[in-house]
Amino acid sequence: MSDKIWKRAEVESPCIKICVVHPESRLCTGCLRSIDEIGAWSRMTAEARRAVMAELPSRASAFTKRRGGRAARLARDC
Repeated sequence: MSDKIWKRAEVESPCIKICVVHPESRLCTGCLRSIDEIGAWSRMTAEARRAVMAELPSRASAFTKRRGGRAARLARDC
Protein backbone atom coordinates (compact mmCIF):
# COMPACT_ATOMS: atom_id res chain seq x y z
CA MET A 1 0.00 0.00 0.00
CA SER A 2 1.26 3.46 -0.82
CA ASP A 3 2.07 5.99 1.90
CA LYS A 4 0.59 8.70 -0.30
CA ILE A 5 -2.84 7.78 1.02
CA TRP A 6 -1.80 8.81 4.54
CA LYS A 7 -0.05 12.05 3.57
CA ARG A 8 -1.89 15.20 4.49
CA ALA A 9 -1.44 18.66 3.00
CA GLU A 10 -1.11 20.45 6.32
CA VAL A 11 1.57 21.71 8.67
CA GLU A 12 3.17 18.74 10.41
CA SER A 13 3.38 18.58 14.17
CA PRO A 14 6.77 19.42 15.70
CA CYS A 15 6.30 16.56 18.19
CA ILE A 16 9.40 14.38 18.60
CA LYS A 17 7.76 12.02 21.12
CA ILE A 18 9.72 13.35 24.10
CA CYS A 19 6.76 14.68 26.03
CA VAL A 20 7.95 16.28 29.26
CA VAL A 21 6.38 19.55 30.34
CA HIS A 22 8.65 21.94 32.20
CA PRO A 23 6.85 22.91 35.44
CA GLU A 24 7.76 26.62 35.32
CA SER A 25 7.60 27.48 31.63
CA ARG A 26 4.77 25.00 30.92
CA LEU A 27 6.49 24.19 27.61
CA CYS A 28 7.16 20.69 26.35
CA THR A 29 10.91 20.09 26.47
CA GLY A 30 10.66 17.97 23.31
CA CYS A 31 8.70 20.12 20.86
CA LEU A 32 8.75 23.44 22.78
CA ARG A 33 5.00 23.99 22.41
CA SER A 34 2.85 25.13 25.32
CA ILE A 35 0.22 22.88 26.87
CA ASP A 36 -2.47 24.98 25.19
CA GLU A 37 -0.78 24.76 21.79
CA ILE A 38 -0.44 20.99 22.05
CA GLY A 39 -4.09 20.60 23.02
CA ALA A 40 -5.34 22.88 20.25
CA TRP A 41 -2.98 21.71 17.49
CA SER A 42 -5.49 19.52 15.65
CA ARG A 43 -8.03 22.36 15.59
CA MET A 44 -5.59 25.14 14.57
CA THR A 45 -5.58 26.63 11.12
CA ALA A 46 -2.53 26.14 8.93
CA GLU A 47 -1.63 29.81 9.47
CA ALA A 48 -1.79 29.45 13.26
CA ARG A 49 0.36 26.32 13.10
CA ARG A 50 2.94 28.09 10.94
CA ALA A 51 3.05 30.96 13.46
CA VAL A 52 3.73 28.53 16.31
CA MET A 53 6.36 26.69 14.26
CA ALA A 54 8.11 30.00 13.47
CA GLU A 55 8.27 30.87 17.17
CA LEU A 56 9.65 27.51 18.39
CA PRO A 57 13.36 28.18 17.68
CA SER A 58 13.30 31.24 19.93
CA ARG A 59 11.93 29.11 22.79
CA ALA A 60 14.86 26.69 22.74
CA SER A 61 16.99 29.00 24.88
CA ALA A 62 14.59 28.41 27.79
CA PHE A 63 16.14 24.96 28.28
CA THR A 64 19.76 25.34 27.22
CA LYS A 65 21.02 27.08 30.35
CA ARG A 66 21.69 24.69 33.23
CA ARG A 67 21.56 26.08 36.72
CA GLY A 68 22.76 23.18 38.80
CA GLY A 69 24.49 19.88 38.63
CA ARG A 70 28.05 18.93 39.40
CA ALA A 71 29.64 21.96 37.72
CA ALA A 72 27.59 24.37 39.84
CA ARG A 73 28.48 22.53 43.05
CA LEU A 74 32.17 22.56 42.17
CA ALA A 75 32.04 26.29 41.41
CA ARG A 76 30.40 26.99 44.78
CA ASP A 77 32.92 24.90 46.71
CA CYS A 78 35.95 26.74 45.29
